[in-house]
Amino acid sequence: MTHFSSTSRLLGTLTTLLLCAVSGAVLATTTPRTGAAKQRPPTVGEVRYEQHAGAMAFAQEVAQRNGWDAHWVRQQIGQAQHLPSVTRLVLPAPSGTPRNWTAYRARFIEPRRIQAGLGYWTAHRDTLARAEAEFGVPASLIVGVIGVETLYGQHLGQFRVLDALATLAFDFPEAHPRAQARQAFFREELEHLLTLARESGRDPASLRGSYAGAMGWPQFMPSSWLRYAIDFDGDGRIDLFESQADVIGSVANYFKAFGWQTGMPTHYPVQFDRARLDLPTLLEPDIRPTFDATALESLGVQLTEQGRRHVGPMALVELENGTGPRSYVAGTQNFYVVTRYNWSSYYALAVIELGETIQSMLPGRSPER
Repeated sequence: MTHFSSTSRLLGTLTTLLLCAVSGAVLATTTPRTGAAKQRPPTVGEVRYEQHAGAMAFAQEVAQRNGWDAHWVRQQIGQAQHLPSVTRLVLPAPSGTPRNWTAYRARFIEPRRIQAGLGYWTAHRDTLARAEAEFGVPASLIVGVIGVETLYGQHLGQFRVLDALATLAFDFPEAHPRAQARQAFFREELEHLLTLARESGRDPASLRGSYAGAMGWPQFMPSSWLRYAIDFDGDGRIDLFESQADVIGSVANYFKAFGWQTGMPTHYPVQFDRARLDLPTLLEPDIRPTFDATALESLGVQLTEQGRRHVGPMALVELENGTGPRSYVAGTQNFYVVTRYNWSSYYALAVIELGETIQSMLPGRSPER
C-alpha cells in the first residue's frame, strides 16, 4: 500500500498504499490481515455524494485549489456512492484479538503463492534484474511484495476506488480511534485520485482496488502512484494494472525513495542472555533502528557473527505468537524501509521471507539477505 493489513504493537496505521505511508499505511488495526486478497465485492448503496453538502463543499475547495473546472470536480465526486461495507472494514479488530506471527506467516509462505511467485519471477526475470541493477533493491523483495499484496494479480480488489475513497473521506466511522486524522488522509487521497485521473487521462470511476483505495498489482494509494510510480517500460505512460515493467520498476523506486541501502541485510536472528536482558529498553523505540550491535549486546541480545559486524543502528523486533513464545529479530534500517510500504513488522517479514523462499527455489539461485 502500498496495501493495508492489521498489525502488532509495532504496526502503524494504513499507507502507502503505498504506499504507503505514504501509501500503504492507513488503517489502525490489531490483527494482521491483508486488504485486497480477502475483500468481497461491495454492495453499492443508493446514496450518491452529489446529495452530500460536505462533499460538494469539498469539491468546490478542490477545484479552487487546483484551478480545475468546478463542475467537473462536483460531477466526479458527486457520482461516488456510499459503501457501508467500507466503513465496517476500516474499523480495527476487537481489542484482545490475539496476534500470531506463525499463523500470519503461514498465510503467505505457502505452496500456491510460492508456485505463482516462481512463475512470475521466471516470466519477468530480465525486468527484475534490470530493476535490481538500477535501484539496488533485490528482486526477491519486489517479488515478495507483489505476492503478498495481490497474489501476483489474482486479488486486485473489487471496490470502485472513487466510491471507497469518498466513503472514507466523508463518512469515516467515528468509532475509529483516529477518525479525524484518517478522514483527513482519505480526503487528500480522493483529491490525489482526481489528479491522477487528469494526468493519466483515466476515468476516475473506472479504477478498482481495495476497500481503502489501493490500486494495481503493487496496491499503491493514489498519492503513492503520483509520487513513486514510474514508466519502466518506456511507453510514455504509467500503468500499474497491465504493465509488469511499470509494476516492478515502481516497487523498486518506492523502496529506493524511502532509503533502501543496497547490500544491507534486512534483519539478523537473535538469542538472549537472560541475565542481562532489558526488554523494556530494547522495545521502547518500537521498530525504529536505535541501537548499534554493541548496545544491543549490552542489553542482553546475542547476535550472530554477521550481526555483530553490522554497521548502523538496529531495532529489536518483537512478533507475538498467540499464547506461545514470541519471536524476535534484529531489524536493520532496511527492515524499517520495508515497513514503510505497510507499517507492520509482520507484513515486512512475510514479504522478505516469501521473496527469499521463491528465490531459493530458482535454478542456480540462492537466498540473499
